[in-house]
Amino acid sequence: MIPETNAVSSLAKQVPGINAALNSATSLLIPVPVIGEYRYGIAQSKRGASLARWFEGFIADCLVLDITNETTRHDAAIGLDRRRIDKPIPTNDIWIAAFCRQHNLPLLSRDPHFDVVRDLKRVGW
Repeated sequence: MIPETNAVSSLAKQVPGINAALNSATSLLIPVPVIGEYRYGIAQSKRGASLARWFEGFIADCLVLDITNETTRHDAAIGLDRRRIDKPIPTNDIWIAAFCRQHNLPLLSRDPHFDVVRDLKRVGW
């Protein structure tokens, strides 16, 4: 399963229901755009030091996904598809969806705009 940034944040805050949503995951793969977004959030937080320590432990237990040539193909296809139907989503979310397609994995997210991405299964909580 691939967690989106709001899922990582919910895990850090121990939001009710998030752990139950992870029950079906055999492993967590975290894309570099999610790492960047979360680090940006940490940098702005009053709890930055404790969140940074938690996050380092969290990503140590995940497989980090780097952008590859194959990822860019999925990214371009998703971006064009969104543009054609005039339903854009944020750029980083297109990258995250591309990783899900590339690795054929569900996305853990609360963002319903992922529901309009073809061939992507979103798991909410």
